[in-house]
Amino acid sequence: MDEEMFPVRRAAAHEIGQKLDDLSVEELGERIALLRQEIERLEAARDAKQAAKSAAGSVFKF
Repeated sequence: MDEEMFPVRRAAAHEIGQKLDDLSVEELGERIALLRQEIERLEAARDAKQAAKSAAGSVFKF
């Protein structure tokens, strides 16, 4: 079969609620690191939105 016609779908790096029994200790460590990076990214986005909200609130307060 031609891979261009039928591309191989790769699994996501991690799926919430995914079965963990088949993962090695190293794979679990990689998933933990990946999720920590994602948490940091989410926290940064949240903090930026909170700062923008606070700045807007101070401008429009009477």
